[in-house]
This record gives sequence, C-alpha cells and structure tokens, in this order.
Amino acid sequence: MRYAKAAVAALLSCCLLGGTALAQNNAVKIGVLDDMSGPYAENTGPGDVLAAKYAIADFGGSVLGKPIELVSADFQSKVDVGVGIAKRWYDDENVDMVIGIPNSAIALALVKVAEEKNRIVMPTAAATSALTAKACGPNSIHWIYDTYGQTKTIVNALSKQGIDSWFFVTVDYAFGLAIEADATEFIKAAGGKVLGSARHPLNSQDFSAYLVQAQASKAKGLMVANGGNDIVNAVKQAAEFGLAKQGMRISAPLAQFPDVHGVGLKIAQGLLISSPFYYDMTPEARAFTDRFTKEMGRPPSFIQAGTYGAVLHYLRAVKEAGTDEAKAVLAAMRKLPINDFMTKDGSVREDGRVIRDMYLMQVKTPEESKGEWDLAKIIATVPGKEAFRPLEEGGCPLAGKK
Repeated sequence: MRYAKAAVAALLSCCLLGGTALAQNNAVKIGVLDDMSGPYAENTGPGDVLAAKYAIADFGGSVLGKPIELVSADFQSKVDVGVGIAKRWYDDENVDMVIGIPNSAIALALVKVAEEKNRIVMPTAAATSALTAKACGPNSIHWIYDTYGQTKTIVNALSKQGIDSWFFVTVDYAFGLAIEADATEFIKAAGGKVLGSARHPLNSQDFSAYLVQAQASKAKGLMVANGGNDIVNAVKQAAEFGLAKQGMRISAPLAQFPDVHGVGLKIAQGLLISSPFYYDMTPEARAFTDRFTKEMGRPPSFIQAGTYGAVLHYLRAVKEAGTDEAKAVLAAMRKLPINDFMTKDGSVREDGRVIRDMYLMQVKTPEESKGEWDLAKIIATVPGKEAFRPLEEGGCPLAGKK
C-alpha cells in the first residue's frame, strides 16, 4: 500500500510540475518512458519518476528562465506502444529528452527516432551493449550500465573460481540475447565453454522446463540472463530444483537489490552481482537513499539512483549550453564531468557510453545482514576503463569523432 501511494504521489507531482509550461510551449521537458506495472516496475517505473522529480527539484525547478516539466508513461511491455509514445512526445508535446526505457528493443528503436527528430534519448534502464556499438547514435547517451560490463565483471570473477562450463536461461528478446552474447565472449576468453541455452518469454512464471535442461547439461555455472521478476522466479525455482546444492554456481548479472530482496537471503546468499551503486557508498548516497525510502517505502535500485544523476547532468548541460537544442546540449554533456552521489569524475564517450567505476558485490548470508535491506557487500572495485568495452572494439561509427 505504501509503495502504491508513493507511486501515485510521484506521478501526480509530474503533472502538477508542468501544466502551465505545456500550455505556454516554453519549457525544458523531460519524459520518463518506463515499465510502471510489469516485470521491471520494481527496479524502474514509479521509482524512476520519483528520482527524476528529486533531480528537478534539487536543480531549482527551472533552467534558462524556463520551467522544467516532467511527464511519464507506461509502455506496457510493448515495443510498438513505447516507440509510439516517444514519437508523440517528440512531435506533439515538445519533449526534449526521453529517459528510462527498460526494454532494449525500444531503446534501440529510439536511438534512430531521436536522431531523426533531433531530440535526446538517455536509456538509463535498457541494458544491451549494442546501444554503444554499431547501433549507437549521436543523440543517445547510455547512462548507467550495460550487458558488457555486467557480464564481464561476473564471468571473470567466477572463472577465477573454476567455473569453466556454463548454461544460460535467457529471456527471448534483445536484452537477454545481449547478455548471452556478451557473456559468451568472456567465457570463451577465459577458456570456458557454453554447454547450452534455454530461451523463455518475458515475465515467465514457470522455469521448470528450462531448469531441467540446465540440470541435464552438467554445467558448473548457470547464468540467469534476464531481469526483474524473471530473475526472482528463476533463482527461487533453481533453489527448489536443488541446483546450487548439486554444485552448480548460479549467477544473475543484471540482478539489483530489489531482486535480491525478492529472492531472500536464504536462497540468494553468495550470489555475485555487479552494481555502480550501494546505499552506504557515500554519505550523499545514504542521504538520497533515506529520502527515497521515506517516500517509496524501500531503497532505490541502481537504475533509480542513476536516473537522478542522469537528469541532473542533463539539466547542468542545458545551463552550460545556454539552450535546450539537442546538439548543443549533447556537446555540453560530453564536455562536463559527471559528479553526483553515485558517480565521481565520470565521463560521456563519443559512442554515448558513460564511463564510471563498477563494484563486484556478494549477497550476504542471513547471519551477516543487519537489517531488511542490508543485502550485499562490496568485494572489489572495477575501474570504469576496465568495466566497459573499449571504444575501438564496439564498432560505433561515431568513435574518433569527438
């Protein structure tokens, strides 16, 4: 109930922020395109809206003498719906920048749309590393994380522990396929091999058929290549099948703290996760977490924390550029260093990839945890230049044109 009230409050706040500005057509306007009710809503959705609202308020509510307006929409886990909303925002509602987008297929489509409309898209929630490879675009910035960095961190750590054969349980669309493809590269580079893969539809409830295949493969490692509710269901059901007790090491590179909480420490303990954010990493991070928790009823995911920083950096760039025209703002975003409670001295590369440190974390045991959301501990820091794909290896046609 508390979560629902917070979500409604956040959405109402957006509407109140922008009514006059829309009528005047004289505002800097941000659109949060997100999963408000589906499998990724806990990690994105209303929490992203709230984080964006905080960033706007902390910036002062206006820039260049214009009010900052916020709108939001639920893409209903449908690519055509999401792309249609973004096009309407750009064409008819004067939205300058679209953020969120926890669906890689939608994000890839919007890279082209943003370039065509000369507007900005910042996928804070989409994960596919293709966004900064051959599918990159001049009007897109991939802000928080990607499948390359997440899988590299996890595979390299587990390979050092002797995990040299793998099986994938993969959500069957661009996001899951990118996890599997990137992870496979790192597995092979470490001398390992992939013994098989089972594909499942988004928001699956029953993973038994896929887990039976994983069990039969005799692989040492099972990678759950999905996100949100699919992670929770797959990891819980893997425990019911006794896969970990049989010696299989389970990993979920895209797991976030709400997912770990949903699985529970009894099952999730020992799981390795990769994250750019932790609640207690800095006093400022703790203050944001407390503020967010008070309204939302739980701490933020790393996507929600990153959304705050993305909106703040965008607004700083608008101020720096002296205009909200997309190309000028994008140039300022690439020029300005990124500094907020989550990122210190980060930067935007010419392929749109934001470079920041990542953290290899391990889920705590129930005995180690000191509270409901005390879920993980940092065991290694991975510098940004090591965590993300080198610019020259991605194939982005913008590389070298900074």
